[in-house]
Amino acid sequence: MHELGIVFHMIETLEEVAASNELSVISKVTLNLGEVSGVLPDYLVDCWNWAVKRTEVLHDAVLDVMQIDAVTVCNDCGKTYPTVTYGKTCPHCGSPHTVLLRGNEIEIDSVEGM
Repeated sequence: MHELGIVFHMIETLEEVAASNELSVISKVTLNLGEVSGVLPDYLVDCWNWAVKRTEVLHDAVLDVMQIDAVTVCNDCGKTYPTVTYGKTCPHCGSPHTVLLRGNEIEIDSVEGM
């Protein structure tokens, strides 16, 4: 379960953010999570809820996970398409020469605190 490792890394980063911004409490964190990131949102939230209870700054912080849809671009025809629906083959021209544009990210988008 790599979700717990991700949560530990997030907590470390957020504690640094809190210290550098003189926040005593972080109440909410919004996370952008790519559709094909390999992270299971439900597991991530469960790990978050367990781990933040062991911190001072994030003790009651809510994690809001926003899914970022995966989008791929075709290098041959230049069109984009939904990755999960069509995979690596362009539905417009049939080319296998495609690149994932977005949908693999795990990014802290915003932090609310006092």
